[in-house]
Amino acid sequence: MMKQLFPAIRLLLIMTVLTGVIYPLTMTALGGVLFPTQANGSLITQDGAIVGSALIGQANEDARYFWSRPSAVNYLQSGSPLSGGANLSVINPTLREQVAARAAAIREAHGLAPDATIPNDLITASASGLDPHISVAAAELQIDRVATARGVDREAIAALVQRFTEGRQLGFLGEARVNVLQLNLALDQQ
Repeated sequence: MMKQLFPAIRLLLIMTVLTGVIYPLTMTALGGVLFPTQANGSLITQDGAIVGSALIGQANEDARYFWSRPSAVNYLQSGSPLSGGANLSVINPTLREQVAARAAAIREAHGLAPDATIPNDLITASASGLDPHISVAAAELQIDRVATARGVDREAIAALVQRFTEGRQLGFLGEARVNVLQLNLALDQQ
């Protein structure tokens, strides 16, 4: 039995060092050298200060800015979880009430008719609550509100939306999208 036990313990130690120490350190070092921005969280800085990450959405209800997808969790509120979903089924009355309330708020803020269609990503919460992007349709819906609140020509805002529209990944994955934080930062620089 000892003949089998010692090689097994030796293999366990070797694999622990290889896969638990050497491999993670090597990948961390390579990631930092080959992809420094991504390895450090894709942080966005403005005037030398970190203002957010291109990978994490930020809640904003100011009419002068584009709004991101709602979150099931208010992570700006003290004591609340940093992210998470509600995990409510489509037949759950609570979810229906939340969606109806969000739709009514969007229609009111944008002067839309009671039966106007609203992009889903403006009324349904994301699973993580951290989505940094909205659909192009959701961004276009908000152009008039942002332009009016800022007292800026609508076409200038529309041009910014177009400038910050990212195409499908690899040309065929997903849909075109707009990074809300980057768009809002560009608005402030205008």
